[in-house]
Amino acid sequence: MAGLYANLTMSLELKIPPLLVALIFGALMWLVAWLTPGLTTALPYAGVMAGAILLAGALVALAGVVAFRRARTTVDPIHPDHASAIVTGGVYSLTRNPMYVGFLLLLVAWAIWLGNLPACLGLPAFVKYMNRFQILPEERFLGSKFGAPYAGYLLRVRRWI
Repeated sequence: MAGLYANLTMSLELKIPPLLVALIFGALMWLVAWLTPGLTTALPYAGVMAGAILLAGALVALAGVVAFRRARTTVDPIHPDHASAIVTGGVYSLTRNPMYVGFLLLLVAWAIWLGNLPACLGLPAFVKYMNRFQILPEERFLGSKFGAPYAGYLLRVRRWI
C-alpha cells in the first residue's frame, strides 16, 4: 500500500502547471463559499483590500517572470531540467518562489472577496500542495543540476517569504 501511495504522489510531481493549480484552488474556494453561505460575511472595504492584494500578487509574480526572462532561463515550471541559470537577484533575493507567492496573494485576494471563513482553508492547502508537488521536486532537480551554489541559495533565501 505504501508503494502505491508513493507512486501516486510521485506521478503528480511537476505535472499540473502552477497557474492551473491556483485556478483549481480558487474554484474550490468558491465552491466551499457557495456550500457554506451562512459562514460568509461582508467584510468592510473587501473590494479595496482584495484589489490591493491582487495587484501586489500580480506584480510579485510578474517580477519573477521578468527576472527569469532577463537571465534567459525557462519559466516553465513543469520542466526544471530546462533551467540554464540560478536567478538570485531582485525579487529572488526575498523569496525563492515569487511566482508562487504571487499566486498565493491572488488567492488571498479571492478569499477576502469571498468573505467566507471555510474558503480560507484553501490557502494553506495551496501552500501544502505546491510545497509537495511542485517546489520540492524543483529543488531536488535544481540542487542536482547546480550543486553548491544552489545549496547556498537555499540557505540564504526563504522558500515563500
